[in-house]
Amino acid sequence: MLLIALFILLESMRGLASSQTSLSLLKIISKTKNLRLGKSIHAKLIISNFCDIIESNYLIDIYAKCGHLTSARQVFDLMPNRNVVSYSSLMAGYFHDGCPSEVLSVLKIMSFDELWPRPNEFIFATVLASCSNMQAFKMGQQCHAYVLKSGLAFHSYIRNVLIHMYSTCSGVEDALKVFHSMPGVDVISFNSMINSFLEHGRIWDAVEVLNNMVSDISQWDHITYVAVLGLCADSEDSLLGRQVHCQILNRRFETNLFVGSAIVDMYGKCGDSSAARSAFNELSCRNVISWTTIMAACTQNARLEESLKLFVEMQVDGVQPNDLTYAVALNTCAGLAALSNGNSLNAHVEKSGYKAHLIVCNSLINMYSKSGSIEDAQVIFVDLACKDTITWNCMINGYSHNGLGRKALETFHDMLVEEVGPTYVTFIGVLLACGHLGLVDEGFYYVNHLMRNLGITPGVEHHTCIVGLLCRAGLLDEADRYMRTTHSEWDLISWRTLLSACQTHRKFGLGKKVADYILQLYPNDVGTYILMSNMYAKANRWDAVVKIRRLMREKSIKKEPGVSWIQVRNELHVFASEDNQHPLIDNIHKKLAELLDEVKAIGYAPNTASVLHDVEEEHKEGYLKFHSEKLAIVFGLISTPSGAPIHVIKNLRMCDDCHIAIKLFSKVTNRKIVVRDVNRFHCFQDGLCSCDDYW
Repeated sequence: MLLIALFILLESMRGLASSQTSLSLLKIISKTKNLRLGKSIHAKLIISNFCDIIESNYLIDIYAKCGHLTSARQVFDLMPNRNVVSYSSLMAGYFHDGCPSEVLSVLKIMSFDELWPRPNEFIFATVLASCSNMQAFKMGQQCHAYVLKSGLAFHSYIRNVLIHMYSTCSGVEDALKVFHSMPGVDVISFNSMINSFLEHGRIWDAVEVLNNMVSDISQWDHITYVAVLGLCADSEDSLLGRQVHCQILNRRFETNLFVGSAIVDMYGKCGDSSAARSAFNELSCRNVISWTTIMAACTQNARLEESLKLFVEMQVDGVQPNDLTYAVALNTCAGLAALSNGNSLNAHVEKSGYKAHLIVCNSLINMYSKSGSIEDAQVIFVDLACKDTITWNCMINGYSHNGLGRKALETFHDMLVEEVGPTYVTFIGVLLACGHLGLVDEGFYYVNHLMRNLGITPGVEHHTCIVGLLCRAGLLDEADRYMRTTHSEWDLISWRTLLSACQTHRKFGLGKKVADYILQLYPNDVGTYILMSNMYAKANRWDAVVKIRRLMREKSIKKEPGVSWIQVRNELHVFASEDNQHPLIDNIHKKLAELLDEVKAIGYAPNTASVLHDVEEEHKEGYLKFHSEKLAIVFGLISTPSGAPIHVIKNLRMCDDCHIAIKLFSKVTNRKIVVRDVNRFHCFQDGLCSCDDYW
């Protein structure tokens, strides 16, 4: 660069600058994108009044590549004569600067130019790509007609950009017509077609294109491998994925960063997080994409703590997170209900400037909703100037899962007023809200009329919500009839919803019938055996309880032990029922005894019906006293400032006695206590629970 500058200075001093000298310098500057030197040459050409069409084209190219589109346009507008390169350089600059509408406006100038240079294949490749970005379908069709008439369609990059344009603007069928109608398809055409099918969710059509590609194209490029690995990921075909991985290793493509990240993504989506981690460890170079991909793979496969550790390792490695990285990390916190980590990430996002990104805000709403801090989720939601469907869905489902059914339905109506189209996921939250409020008629209206009018076919999740709605309203026979007459692929969760309601409403006859049916379908389902045992225990049928327990032993089916955990000052504390291992267990027991005395004074009596063992009453009370959620909550009370909310997660359904006791704990301590059990959130405050005592 210094030599070039000296050369320019010498030439200007001598007054000997020639056209050839200027062109040579402009070529170098165009490659190096040195804006300062480009401006110097431009100034010299203006002074010497010597700037022909070729030099002007180089100046347009330099300004465009350096992001100075205003200067590029000024050079273009001042040109007395232009050729096709003039238009092509300016259009490419606008396109790469994210201004596709300007590309089309320059094309119109070209059409009405008196000299009218004929557009070439490079111009139409840029124009068609701009049509894709703008969803300008009619303009894209007009360009297609021109390239057919002029013979430009035989250029491979024109064909491929046409495939992308039709796939984006009108649908994959039109793209397929282009693919089949033009001779000489190449590897790029196959890549474009596979990606088009994947974008439209047509996996098996993508597989068919891949089969044709195997026979027609022998040499694949890195884009092909990324596309095929994406196909394996979407179809969760780990066998094909491993075969492709072997071919990648044979051809040494694994060193390509995009291919390596696609391998990690494929294994993660196929459920093999160990293979994903191994593939990640083999990467010679890692960027933010590869780090985000392995974090997502761990999160998708329930390795949540590992995902957060990777987030820290990434920054130690000197790689800065982007918006997608923050989204993955926040969704991981949501899965763990790790509110403390989520708050830290929120501060991190604010500091880095990524809070302006909608995907990050959506993840923050999701994290706060699933961590029991719905108020924080609401603050982010209200402050958002621009909301998409995911934003509305996160808020509606967040309200529903936190027991705020009325707020969920109000938000849904606001969504309709804003003319944002509801989706399949939206109605899951809406029907859950109806269930919480006992709105049976409204629930049936949504699933039978509104959803179908919007073209959304109800799925098993919606039908399960209707079952839950009927059960909560005490209409168990109607729920049973609904399940047996509605054509749906009922899953285990659906049947367990009905069975659990039979236990809650003490409909033991129907419960036995439902349990027998479930065990025909899922003979080793531990949850069904436990619910049956609980039902018989509540009916004091201890002989039947013994039979169930004996059957479980014979089948080697074991009940999962009750465990609760709480995060205090970024440290996770885990408690099991009757736990004596925690360093502060003596203090916990002492505080628990004090609390129980306080709540007994205002009416608490241990609900010994929750003890599913045939023992004396005094022993039953001992069993209840040291349930894991009570221990975790008391630890939170003695370890956090007065007035701070307590957030606990439990791996099983909360028992009736703990539910009663914790309601009163919240009253006497004046604390908000949030417990997320396997079924739902329980927000205890002032002696009440957000579930309205149904869970």
